[in-house]
Amino acid sequence: MHNASFGFSLCLCVSVVSGFLAGNAFAEVSVRDDVGNTVRLAQPAKRIISLAPHMTETLFAAGAGAQIVGTVEYSDYPEAAKKIQRVGGYSRFDLETIAALKPDLIVAWQSGNAAAHIDKLEGMGFPIYISQPNRIEDVASEIERLGQLAGTTATAQGAATAFRERLATLTGRYSKRPSVRTFYQIWKQPLMTIGKNQIISDAIRLCGGENVFEKLEQLAPTVTVEAVIAANPEAIVASGMDESRPEWLDDWKKWTSIEAVKRDNLFFVPPELIQRHTPRLLEGTEILCKHLETVRGRRGK
Repeated sequence: MHNASFGFSLCLCVSVVSGFLAGNAFAEVSVRDDVGNTVRLAQPAKRIISLAPHMTETLFAAGAGAQIVGTVEYSDYPEAAKKIQRVGGYSRFDLETIAALKPDLIVAWQSGNAAAHIDKLEGMGFPIYISQPNRIEDVASEIERLGQLAGTTATAQGAATAFRERLATLTGRYSKRPSVRTFYQIWKQPLMTIGKNQIISDAIRLCGGENVFEKLEQLAPTVTVEAVIAANPEAIVASGMDESRPEWLDDWKKWTSIEAVKRDNLFFVPPELIQRHTPRLLEGTEILCKHLETVRGRRGK
């Protein structure tokens, strides 16, 4: 009887240990971020800090909104994001506040966060996922990877699938339409546009357009009015900083030699729908595509 009892206890112990080890192995997470670094977590993240508004929004899309314990200014979508504790702005954040929140994952933005700040956080031992999606399809992959890191894979995969389906629909509808030479203006002073590796250039291509400054390598290069006049775009599209059409978009009306001005092809797309690398990017892209369709409809009139 004693031996039987001992054998049962031993089997039970082995089963518990085996189950524990299997559970830990299952919980371990490993993904590659946008700059090629492998991010490894012993288990899905429970306390996440987002260092960019677009990352906050994408985490919510991936089903991980409840795990975000800190984020930066302008993280305003969805509504629940407004209630999350702030750790500063995306270009300057408070390291002490971040440390006090004890994150088990930090998601950063390569072109928005200072490299020195990210290096400091890495030096403090925090796992860091770095985001830099430069193509629209990268957004779907990012949703999936963040879902893996947060343990919300089912929600993330559903959101990624819906994104890819809508992207395929827009691509099929607009990508083969007649080309429209397009100047996209981010800001007036300095006069800023987008280079070939900026995700908005990808949106213009999807719409059958051509970014007149696509040969520039920088993500957000500064150009001159003279360069825009020389490029002679058929459409000028601006975003600005808020939901309203920027007043400076109409400043182009004085340059009557530009084809876009002659045909009144001056358009606005809300910045939160086109300048954030999130699922809502497809809403902004569809608006952009409709603007370029308007341009095509005005040809020859």
